[in-house]
Amino acid sequence: MGRLEGQVAIVTGGGSGLGRAIVSRFVAEGAHVAVLDRSAERLAELSTQFGAAVLGVHGDVRSLVDNETAVNACEKTFGRLDCAIGNAGLWDYSMPLVDLPADAIDAAFDELFHVNVKGCLLLARAAAPALVRSEGSLLYTVSNAGFYPAGGGPLYTSTKHALVGLIRQLAYELAPYVRVNGVAPGGIHTDLRGPMALQMEARSIADMNLPSSADRWVPIGRLPTPEEYAAAYVFFASRSEAAPATVSVLNFDGGVGIRGLGITNGGSKLKERFGTLRGNE
Repeated sequence: MGRLEGQVAIVTGGGSGLGRAIVSRFVAEGAHVAVLDRSAERLAELSTQFGAAVLGVHGDVRSLVDNETAVNACEKTFGRLDCAIGNAGLWDYSMPLVDLPADAIDAAFDELFHVNVKGCLLLARAAAPALVRSEGSLLYTVSNAGFYPAGGGPLYTSTKHALVGLIRQLAYELAPYVRVNGVAPGGIHTDLRGPMALQMEARSIADMNLPSSADRWVPIGRLPTPEEYAAAYVFFASRSEAAPATVSVLNFDGGVGIRGLGITNGGSKLKERFGTLRGNE
């Protein structure tokens, strides 16, 4: 019998990558899962793979109506909701502040914050009544960038720090009925994309081939797989194993936060780029 036997979950961005690994692991643990995703094609793939165990809902996490539709469909189909997982996200490919195009900053800021932060807020707003009824849990995908620099650029990093704050506030507001936690993965080999505002929508993090260099920057010597990351979500969703856990964010990143005195940014040749004051020439 699985650790999530009889439970019902929602996973946003569950059509690919880490989200899909979470869906697969939850089904293996005995749960039914509703998936909110923008890709109808990927939702169809999930239906073929998992059958009646997975309910696909086509929509955008930036829409409260779409989040409410997913929650309502979940309760109508499966009778309840035990865990809502905000996982959909965008990455900024570590674009530095000084490289952000001046005419795209507003749009890029809005796009990243709307997906990475507002999407999680809207999921909580839509799911809270059902989770109070079931005394369930909210769970969010954070990132090592929620704690440390260099996991993204200033836009992505600030969204993940904001998400940590959201977790803390929601854990306070929804106690004692709903537990609210986060998982902060490190590098990941998936199809994670970037914002359209920075012309990164066609870029995939998988193209960077992070596993080939992981032995140089991940203390455990390799890049964890999406399936390995998914295990932490099972723990937090489990009513028996994680009963005391709320307002917890698990650094689940292969140890990237404890590399010690490693390579610094070194200014990235900023002086060469922007020059010096005339008095220092």
